[in-house]
Amino acid sequence: MKYDVAIIGAGVIGCMSARALSKYDMKVCLLEAGSDVCGGASKANSGIVHSGYDPVPGSRKAHYNVLGANMMEQICEELSVKYRKNGSLVLAFTEEECESIQELFLRGIQNGVFDLQMIKKEELIKLEPNVSESIKKALYSPTAGIVCPYTLTIAAAENAVDNGVELFLNAAVTEAKQENQRWVITAGGNEIDTKMVVNAAGVHAGTVANLFGDDTITIMPRKGEYILCDKPEHTIVNSVVFQAPTVHGKGVLITQTVDNNLLIGPTSHRTEDTSDTATTKDGITELIQTAQKSVSDLPLKDVLTTFTGIRASSDTGDFIVSFSEYAQNLFHIAGIDSPGLTASPAIAEEVARSIAEKLDKQKKPDFNPYRTTALSIGEMNPDQRANAMEQNPCYGHIVCRCEKISEAEILDAIRSLVPATTLDGVKRRVRAGMGRCQGGFCGPTVAKILSRELNIPLSQIVKDKMRSEILTEKMKKGI
Repeated sequence: MKYDVAIIGAGVIGCMSARALSKYDMKVCLLEAGSDVCGGASKANSGIVHSGYDPVPGSRKAHYNVLGANMMEQICEELSVKYRKNGSLVLAFTEEECESIQELFLRGIQNGVFDLQMIKKEELIKLEPNVSESIKKALYSPTAGIVCPYTLTIAAAENAVDNGVELFLNAAVTEAKQENQRWVITAGGNEIDTKMVVNAAGVHAGTVANLFGDDTITIMPRKGEYILCDKPEHTIVNSVVFQAPTVHGKGVLITQTVDNNLLIGPTSHRTEDTSDTATTKDGITELIQTAQKSVSDLPLKDVLTTFTGIRASSDTGDFIVSFSEYAQNLFHIAGIDSPGLTASPAIAEEVARSIAEKLDKQKKPDFNPYRTTALSIGEMNPDQRANAMEQNPCYGHIVCRCEKISEAEILDAIRSLVPATTLDGVKRRVRAGMGRCQGGFCGPTVAKILSRELNIPLSQIVKDKMRSEILTEKMKKGI
């Protein structure tokens, strides 16, 4: 199979890049080692649209952060993705931290961030009545926002596929060789012949670079643990609430999500094991103790789940967005840790422009930037529900009671352009299993629907990836 561009990695960077490249008259494929897109850091991060006051002025992080933040609202509108501009606060508890956030304020001005404000305790309490009384000052950025990271990734992938990109799942890249100025890649049993390669492999970007003969990419993964609380508690904060940053990053935040949960996290610890997404007692204890400094009365009795993400930090401390100097026609997008989600649309546009210029490709006149989605049964008014059930009786079968998700929505997810084939794939698309019971009630029904629609036995339905089966064998006859 011959292509102009092959993208390795279907996280938010890879999927956004695929979408941006699909604007041009070229044949593009997207290769993902996992069973679904957004299987790595893109499914397990804070979902913050950072305004851009944190990165060092002149860095790639600063450049792409501010550009991406300015693009995000339109991108989300085009892709039918929830986005909320709720602002952010960085809290200072000591005189030293007051100096630290003053430095962030000055950085933000240099980076081109608008409407930054240094506010005193009295004004801060009006904005966030539940924050600690021991706070002295805060940096307020009204242009910051929140988005759902996995919905954004899936939406970008679907729009890319709709515009001609070919997606290969369970396609880990294991070999690459050059033939006649082209790359021939072995990926999950497929042989991909391509002019150009984009390395967007996240924590595996260094390994992928080595396959192409470039040993200059060094990834230093960092592990971050999170707590997710139930919806009734989300209004304990109105903005994204940070503490003054440390050498390890932006620190533990407290925020609403676009789906009205409360999110607390992350921790930040160096790890060598990129598969270690287990949460730990020590990590969660650290998270709680740190977060309680910002808001002492955290709703910990209403914790839904804990989870962990692995961030792909580079040894340079900055994003790597450039053609390789050591491997022909290889473009690296590596070391994309925070604010990578925010920066993703701007990085993607840069990648697409650079590659189109090198390959002498022009934009397509028929690119469709829009992705349409149907209302969920829980979002419909009574008349809309009645009409939907009349047109499709599956809307009348509520599978997930916590999130009010019908069988019709699950079927749409399974039959979509980037189809859900796992329990977590369904969960990330329509939220079946995201609620209070965490799939305890709806999980078996979702598994049965997947089994029926995919025409495979229940024992082959997996939670998230290969070898994560839910069922193994029947215990007795008649089941």
